[in-house]
Amino acid sequence: MFKGTVLSLLIFTVLLAGCATVPLTGRRQLSLVSPSEMVTLGAQSYEQFLGQSRLSEDVQEKRMVQDVGTKIALSAEKFMREHGMEAELEHYQWEFNLIEADTIVNAFCMPGGKVAVYSGILPVAQGENGLAVVMGHEVAHAIANHGGERMSQLLLAQLGGMALSQAVKEQPEKTQQLAMLAYGLGANVGVLLPYSRKHESEADRIGLILMARAGYDPHVAIPFWQRMNEQGGERPPEFLSTHPAPERRIRDIGDQIPEAMKYYQP
Repeated sequence: MFKGTVLSLLIFTVLLAGCATVPLTGRRQLSLVSPSEMVTLGAQSYEQFLGQSRLSEDVQEKRMVQDVGTKIALSAEKFMREHGMEAELEHYQWEFNLIEADTIVNAFCMPGGKVAVYSGILPVAQGENGLAVVMGHEVAHAIANHGGERMSQLLLAQLGGMALSQAVKEQPEKTQQLAMLAYGLGANVGVLLPYSRKHESEADRIGLILMARAGYDPHVAIPFWQRMNEQGGERPPEFLSTHPAPERRIRDIGDQIPEAMKYYQP
């Protein structure tokens, strides 16, 4: 009984001390890892990922990824300045790579602005506007510190709240595995799933604003996600999924578009 009380107090203290606020939504999030630590770990993971991947050689598609990515990045930097995140901007070094993988319909953004787009998502995007939905969403994950929050949750759940610097020294392989999970590059079924769905919804909302400010009409997000929904295949129930159900996501995005349109300047 006494041990359980001490453990509960310890966890409560850790949670109380390590909190941050998501820009725009105002949600409090667990933050046990500094932005600089996440950027360093993210850069290492990104280089490892690129070393194991095949970069696209399609000049036109690579240019599109670079152009859209740059516009979204500039929009994100302005967003961050307006939300008191100027200090974090010094850690961002934007990089956009198109990965040759036609069977993978996905993309991701590491902390610090390291972005990878799989070629399999381009037919669904159907051009720059749809790609802006993807880029806005993934960059939103980065500036909302979703990777850092998931890493904090994993450190607390699996390493007892051990500091990241200590974990890297004592359990480097385990820490790297946790980092991949934090960035969404692995599969995890358990207590983190509700947070992941929350992350997706937040990234949708912030991403719409980022793309609007970059000059892309947020309304294209609805047909994009409808096309994603048409990819088909059996889906697990929403409570077992790390992503919102497609129908719910599309409905929520429709509700969020008026807010994003306030920032839209073609």
